[in-house]
Amino acid sequence: MPVNIPDLEKMMDQYGDDILRLCWLYLKDIHLAEDALQDTFIKAYRKYGTYNRQASERTWLISIAMNVCKNYLRTSWFKRVITVDKIDEHLMKNCNNNILVLERDNGEILEQIMNLSPKHKEVILLYYYQQFKINEIAEILKMKESTVAVRLSRAREKLKQSMERWYYHGQVRQSE
Repeated sequence: MPVNIPDLEKMMDQYGDDILRLCWLYLKDIHLAEDALQDTFIKAYRKYGTYNRQASERTWLISIAMNVCKNYLRTSWFKRVITVDKIDEHLMKNCNNNILVLERDNGEILEQIMNLSPKHKEVILLYYYQQFKINEIAEILKMKESTVAVRLSRAREKLKQSMERWYYHGQVRQSE
């Protein structure tokens, strides 16, 4: 096999689950996430000649996936409301502990993450769910490490503030 042609099957086996998980968290719809996964690998295949190998293959693919998801979110078709109930329902039916660990029964943490602005949501998803380091996130998002660190800090603060309504002095407040 020539050097310029990627081994797509190997890439899909190695990175497919992580990319699907990221797309699903980003788009909040499993079917759109599957489409985004396919588009990601199609783009990777077409653009493999431009891959400069300064970043890891995983980092390069995640960067493509993030851009595909952002493009999906920009379309007028996507600008419909997807309720958090659909996310929770999918979590209960289809996700095992390795895919997403929620500390709360009804998915309040995931709901709060999904309510963050896109710039804060993407750093949280990449840092906590994809387990990228700050320097890798900076590379994926094409920004300075300090910018990523500030966004991550601000996103954590926003999550802390939004979660305070469920917590009161160390005890979970009952839903009214």
